[in-house]
Amino acid sequence: MAAVKACNILITGANRGLGLETVKQFLEDSCQKRHIFATCRDPDGPKSEALRELAKKHPSVITIIRLDVDDPSSVKESAKKVGSLLGNNGLNLLVNNAAIVANGTIQTSSVEDMKNTFNTNVIGPLLVIKEYLPYLQAAAKASGIPGMSSNKAAVINISTLGGSMTRMPSMYTQFPVLPYCISKAGFNMLTVLAAEELKADEILCMALHPGWVKTELGGAKAPLESKESVEGMLRVIGSLTEKQHGGFLDYTGETVPW
Repeated sequence: MAAVKACNILITGANRGLGLETVKQFLEDSCQKRHIFATCRDPDGPKSEALRELAKKHPSVITIIRLDVDDPSSVKESAKKVGSLLGNNGLNLLVNNAAIVANGTIQTSSVEDMKNTFNTNVIGPLLVIKEYLPYLQAAAKASGIPGMSSNKAAVINISTLGGSMTRMPSMYTQFPVLPYCISKAGFNMLTVLAAEELKADEILCMALHPGWVKTELGGAKAPLESKESVEGMLRVIGSLTEKQHGGFLDYTGETVPW
């Protein structure tokens, strides 16, 4: 794969599914100075056991941080903690991966489902970008390299075809997940506007569709294994330049229409 050489990496929702697989694959890379901040809602809970085992085996590389994207004070606290551990080099790569799915149509979607998906899938990543921005800015300055890349300073938003206004309507009968789709369309707009704001700091920002993957979120019918999806996404992340800034790609590197 096109190696991701980013040293300091933070991943949200890192305790399972694509987040956990991303942590595993970053460990396979022989980047010596790498530090992974693996964040999740409940680091001590049963759903984080695999991540805890991984951190035990690689204590010098992985730090598990509590970060609940639904809780603004948790996001703030996590940023303070990570900031105290980062040093002067800042944060090179922020992967906004945490997300939830809610099923429903116009007739069946509840107000609660709409609020929950929006809080987790849009407001959460917005707050994460906001709180970690100073560390991304520090990394961009410290690099001394012109242009944009994931090795310098980047925000990668893990999105979905479900957020594509062009592609989703034809899939809607198969995937009646209206709250999820609307929140991910909002997440895509967040990506575009964040890219606009971060341009001046040379912090790369883009949306990445992992494919339909066999995870708790993707379900058992999905055709793609986590390993294959993440291998593809890391290839894409490693090859990004300013040309893809503000863009929407899938795990094979193909452009996805908004």
